[in-house]
Amino acid sequence: MSSLKNTLTEAMKDAMRAKEKFRLSVIRMVLAEIKRVEVDERIDVDDARCLAIIDKMSKQRRDAANQFVDGGRQDLADTELAEVEILKEFLPAQLTEDEILSLIDQAIADTGASGPQGMGQVMGQLKPKVQGRADMQVISKLVKGRLG
Repeated sequence: MSSLKNTLTEAMKDAMRAKEKFRLSVIRMVLAEIKRVEVDERIDVDDARCLAIIDKMSKQRRDAANQFVDGGRQDLADTELAEVEILKEFLPAQLTEDEILSLIDQAIADTGASGPQGMGQVMGQLKPKVQGRADMQVISKLVKGRLG
């Protein structure tokens, strides 16, 4: 079992003991999604894949919160954002913009990419380095700006 899955399981037990229902439900939701991926793909999920799953769930909740705000449902948006805060606990520290730009410049230098056609190469090299530590849409825009 991956160390991140162990961390999630321990956090679930702690939430049970502390009777933190909301936190417990969010952690169970993450563990259920990891289990679904394992069953569907017949694999044992490693830490990198766990991070990708948690990152995706976090992004889904941020998007839902934005839609709820647009729809005038701040109460539901607050719930989604509270879930994001719990999910953040299991993601690595977010990269600063300077760190992201440094990684982008390094990837461009490593791949020798130039112009928009080199975007796929650069993104392919960056994704494993920034997974869970930065929003890939932001990364994509910054890479496009650097290559463009």
